[in-house]
Amino acid sequence: MNEELRRKADESYRLAEQKAARYFQSLDEQVRQMTYVSTLIKDIQSWKHNHIHHHSLISFFSRKKGKPDSREYHNYIKWLDYTGKLDPYLDRSISYIFLRDLGKTLDSPDTMTRVRRVVDNLKSHLTTDRGEKTEMFSMARLYRMAQKEGIESTMIWLLNKLKTVSSNIPKGMDAEQAQRKLIKIIAGVMMHEIEEMGDEISPEERTRKLDKALRLGYSYGLTYPFIDDLLDSGVLSDKEQKQYSDLIRTTLITGSVPKLGEWTGKNKGLIRYIHSELKEAFEYIKAHQRQATINSFFEQSYVFFHSQEVDRLKDLSNANYTNEELYIPIILKSSSSRLIVRSVLSASEDEEFDNRTFFYGIYNQLADDFADMFDDMKDGAVTPYTYYLKYHDKRSDLINPFELYWTVISHLIHNVYHSDTKTREVMLDRAINSLKRFKVRIGTKKYNEVMELFASGNPKFNRTIQKMVRKADDVDFFDKLIRDQMITHLKNEKKEREEFLDTIDTVRSEINNLLHIPKNDEDSYMQDPIIDAANYSLEGDGKRLRPIVTWVMGVNEYGLNSSAIVPLLRSLEYMHTASLIFDDLPSQDNASIRRGRPTLHQVHNMAIAELTGLFLTQKAIREQASLDQFDSKTVLALIQYSAQTIEDMCKGQAMDLDSKGKRLTLEQLNRMSFYKTGMAFEASLIMPAMLAQANQLEIEALKKFAYHAGIAFQIKDDLLDVEGDLVKLGKPIGQDAENNNSTFVSILGVVGARKEMWEHYCLAMEVLKEVPHNTTFLKHLLNYIVNRDR
Repeated sequence: MNEELRRKADESYRLAEQKAARYFQSLDEQVRQMTYVSTLIKDIQSWKHNHIHHHSLISFFSRKKGKPDSREYHNYIKWLDYTGKLDPYLDRSISYIFLRDLGKTLDSPDTMTRVRRVVDNLKSHLTTDRGEKTEMFSMARLYRMAQKEGIESTMIWLLNKLKTVSSNIPKGMDAEQAQRKLIKIIAGVMMHEIEEMGDEISPEERTRKLDKALRLGYSYGLTYPFIDDLLDSGVLSDKEQKQYSDLIRTTLITGSVPKLGEWTGKNKGLIRYIHSELKEAFEYIKAHQRQATINSFFEQSYVFFHSQEVDRLKDLSNANYTNEELYIPIILKSSSSRLIVRSVLSASEDEEFDNRTFFYGIYNQLADDFADMFDDMKDGAVTPYTYYLKYHDKRSDLINPFELYWTVISHLIHNVYHSDTKTREVMLDRAINSLKRFKVRIGTKKYNEVMELFASGNPKFNRTIQKMVRKADDVDFFDKLIRDQMITHLKNEKKEREEFLDTIDTVRSEINNLLHIPKNDEDSYMQDPIIDAANYSLEGDGKRLRPIVTWVMGVNEYGLNSSAIVPLLRSLEYMHTASLIFDDLPSQDNASIRRGRPTLHQVHNMAIAELTGLFLTQKAIREQASLDQFDSKTVLALIQYSAQTIEDMCKGQAMDLDSKGKRLTLEQLNRMSFYKTGMAFEASLIMPAMLAQANQLEIEALKKFAYHAGIAFQIKDDLLDVEGDLVKLGKPIGQDAENNNSTFVSILGVVGARKEMWEHYCLAMEVLKEVPHNTTFLKHLLNYIVNRDR
């Protein structure tokens, strides 16, 4: 590595360290003189009037309604609105974000106007959506938001990136927290960009800037799971950790990502993926840096990384760290992490913003370290709280981090934000809220033990604080609600996805065992090739999605007897397999491989293939006629519906054949796709609903869902024919172009086809709100459809 570059990087760190040392010295003096105590007690005396209420008769009845648990997101928002608390709740929440994340001063008229605008928009959004079965973090919701801004292609890119990151987070890391941090950084970069662009901007320029901000947010945010969290996790061996840290350091000093080189550790595959992804992200950030800000970006990034490294290498068994060694790296990493955001966006220099952010960072870090002290202690991590916990009775010189925390709050309110009333209100709201949440999480007994250790040096101040923790109300924050909801959502999504895949595997295995067609002893020699051919086709590596959907809906949602619907499961797969046999014929698609094996007409001949397809179609009807545990009229209606479905599928295939070499309209392609693919999805949903005698409104909702899901499935097939992998697909790619087929890709292009697929995905997800059953399986089925690789 160039020694001159290293020297410059180390010099930039020393300068930042000197600035942090001066700040720490100022805080140290305030702690030792306890100047914060009398100041904050006066602040709290003024503040508490808005938070300790003498309840009126009206509020008594509103309290009788009961405050719902904030985990019940929609009910909680509804309660806030009902009690008149929603507006101040959102105001303090958005004000805090402007203060913490955007580096604004709350006494600025411009900031007040912007806060009010965000609050009004958010309130309107929350009170409109609260009655719907809307998932806050669903892919459909995110895509709809992106559509409004004209950045849907970027959102598709981002959702694919997030999915890949999630699948590569190794065991030993907190996957949900890693994903949450990444999403939070992306949102933070977007907020900064929106603030920077102002109001006087054309829609085209706004779209361009938001597109770039999403990509920059992901590129910077990726460093949290794959640098910070990975190095903290213990996933890497000591040798791997040093090699990886050296690689990151070299990148930040030279401005260029070195080759990975030889990697001998057990995490070679993981590091290879991370190296590739981080390199792409780093190059994107570099390519969008203005020359005027690129030096600031590299300097802040190096300060951030190096201060984290200094902290990471500390050993809790070392009893000799000075206060400066404990706190200066915290000041540096907590401030530089936020300063980087502006440099990532190449925002113009703002000295006041930089100073406020520099002074503010340690407040947030001390709050986080306080909340995590027991987890950090268990992991052996050195933070001001874990170190004080271990050595307070042996080191009288150690600064009490809880006292420093309140000192920072006092310093910020009065020295940085010049005693602004709104800033005082918001910061004390936040501080008391943090203690309340901590107390709930660890329990009153343990909380009192913590306070006895950390707050006993100032009895009067502690009594004041604890009274606020017990009695003060209206101090909760929307970003905390979102954080909790996101963690819950990510954990639930993971659990649901695992259950979905387990269900698919289990039911698929059971269905595979049901499909084999036995030979009768009386069967003549001439019948044997048909049964052999049918079983050959049925034994292929099929997904069995249609009978799986029927089983889940029939058994889990409608309560049908699993053995009673076996004939229906067979019939669906027989019909589907028959349609594939016909599709593959030389007279139609002329396919050579299906389900990873030679197509039926190649193994036998065209005549046997045609007869086998017809045989399986009739076999399917025969199976449906044997549904003898259900009302005969219902079964007859089901057979009539099935026959109509087969007719429509034949029409769809005929349309497909007739379309070769022709340019279809989107409407024609949608209709053809529904007949070819959507009808089979519809049948897998409607047939169990018919057997359960579901009402017509529910059946219509399921039909609409199947329509959009089926088209999304077909579009994904068209995309895979262009972008897929032969080994994973089990069939050659490029067949549509070779056969001159009219597809969504040939009509709309790859980008347009993706957008159309996501449009139908969203429409299908929105229809699920009309289905009066648990739709979790269908939601994950849709996710599977748009994310599958085969």
